[in-house]
Amino acid sequence: MSSVLHPPSSGQDPLLAARYRPISSHLAITPPVSVVIPAMNEAENLPYVFKTLPDWIHEVVLVDGNSTDDTVEVARSLWPAVRVVDQQGKGKGDALITGFEACTGDIIVMVDADGSADGNEIVSYVSALVSGADFAKGSRFANGGGTDDMTFIRKLGNWALCTIVNRKFGARYTDLCYGYNAFWRHCLDKIELDCTGFEVETLMNIRVVKAGLKVQEIPSHEYLRIHGTSNLRAVRDGIRVLKVILRERSNRRALRRRTHHSSLLNTGQGEVS
Repeated sequence: MSSVLHPPSSGQDPLLAARYRPISSHLAITPPVSVVIPAMNEAENLPYVFKTLPDWIHEVVLVDGNSTDDTVEVARSLWPAVRVVDQQGKGKGDALITGFEACTGDIIVMVDADGSADGNEIVSYVSALVSGADFAKGSRFANGGGTDDMTFIRKLGNWALCTIVNRKFGARYTDLCYGYNAFWRHCLDKIELDCTGFEVETLMNIRVVKAGLKVQEIPSHEYLRIHGTSNLRAVRDGIRVLKVILRERSNRRALRRRTHHSSLLNTGQGEVS
């Protein structure tokens, strides 16, 4: 699935060396890494986002949500090779799904466009993946993480929703509603994303657990949005997240019932004489 080693020395085969991307003084990888950035009217924040992105990543995919400012132009000036994809629908979930479909890398990293995420942390996510994880999940509440942007109410809501997911799905998350994550591209075939809003992050976290994928939390620090105002609404979006949790729990029970019924039929116990 992946290869990892110390960066090739000058005495090694140049063809072999060309296959690897050095990402630190001690780590090099072969899988290409795509970074997906959903953005709408974030021209002022993009300089802060792009300046922390490592130069070894394979591609940046910017999903433009019909911006009315210079978001696209600024992105192209900052990262000339950026791939710009126009979002046809609405919502963060729709934007991310659109971006994922456009990616060509083996590893996909999700980064918000408001300047709250530090691109220097990407190395930690990628390291976790090439070391065996399927899904590297950012956490503001894991040891070493933090946040400058959450009110007490939002922290309380995140904790409550996270606790429900852990109990209902057997997860061990310390954070639930955080958009800084990375995963192997093949994971998309197993989680089948089908929601358009902010709750997409919760849906991903639930479905990777249901799919039996190996998850590793990565301590991450969330900074304040630099310019503009967030579209996040604690109560409204909290209700949407809760609905996703309940729906996924209901689907899990229905699957268990169907599996049990099929088992009975296969053993003849469900036949009617």
